[in-house]
Amino acid sequence: MTRTYLPGILAMAAVVVASNILVQFLFGNWLTWGAFTYPVAFLVTDVMNRVYGATAARRVVLAGFAVGVICSLVGTQIMGEFGPLVTLRIAIGSGVAFLVAQLSDVAIFSALRGGKWWRAPLASTLVGSTLDTAIFFTVAFSGALTALEPANDVSWAGEMLPLLGAGPVAPLWVSLAVADWGVKLSLALVALIPFRLIVARLAGSQTTTA
Repeated sequence: MTRTYLPGILAMAAVVVASNILVQFLFGNWLTWGAFTYPVAFLVTDVMNRVYGATAARRVVLAGFAVGVICSLVGTQIMGEFGPLVTLRIAIGSGVAFLVAQLSDVAIFSALRGGKWWRAPLASTLVGSTLDTAIFFTVAFSGALTALEPANDVSWAGEMLPLLGAGPVAPLWVSLAVADWGVKLSLALVALIPFRLIVARLAGSQTTTA
């Protein structure tokens, strides 16, 4: 049974590792590169849920969480030009956001799995993405949570700027969060295509094997 879940576990692990690295690099003024890779985690979770069930999806999520925690802890011990490759706040924010968002995704998908094929993956990903963005950016960059890692100077993220360069004045990290959220919602729609194709292929393989 573990061998059946292995591709999902490996895919989730790859997404988590890539996203933890890429979230630290900006793409333009308002986005991190991690915004483009992390949504794939929801695709992996939803495919596993549809084909193998909620229990399998949760196992893949927990495996991804374990990989993320290990990689984050390793990153906190590796010094880069401006400090640790992964700060403690990013490690905490990433882990908590991932676990809450992905388990919520599994629960919502399971509740809606009997409806139209697109409803469960779309609704679960939209809710999960919203939770993930809100939790991660708040924990990692909000000035209100400085006590989590006093030595980590995140004052740059608190710089007051027009939201996304044009809206009301807000901390920079809020613009990063809103931009990240927007990309995740867009990719949630795009991901319906590979979701449909991958599920069909895996379901066909199971039928052939049986």
